Amino acid sequence: MIAAVKAETQEARAEAMEQSLAGLELLEESLAKLSKGRGFVGGDAMAYLDIALGCYLGWMKACETVIGHRFLDEEKTPLLVGWAERFCSHEAVKDWMPETDELLELAKVLQPKRKVSTAN
Repeated sequence: MIAAVKAETQEARAEAMEQSLAGLELLEESLAKLSKGRGFVGGDAMAYLDIALGCYLGWMKACETVIGHRFLDEEKTPLLVGWAERFCSHEAVKDWMPETDELLELAKVLQPKRKVSTAN
């Protein structure tokens, strides 16, 4: 997803989007197998894998804002869409999920630092 944001051409962005969507479709299939129709990866309760994956949701929303395209789609990844909504609204998470605007501001601060570290 970050590759789609950093892409310098429309072709590069399209390729990065295609790769991201292919990965999300694999996650959709895995969620279907692992959750067995329940709300979270391991079943009815949030567990380690939910938290590990859920940590990316804020950044995913920030990337969506930058490129103007949604990664999670009701038609292509309905299970992930539902899972993301349950995850973000869960009592253990909802007060800790960063706002998209906060992440975009953080990205602005980190971007120049990342360029310097990769140049060295």
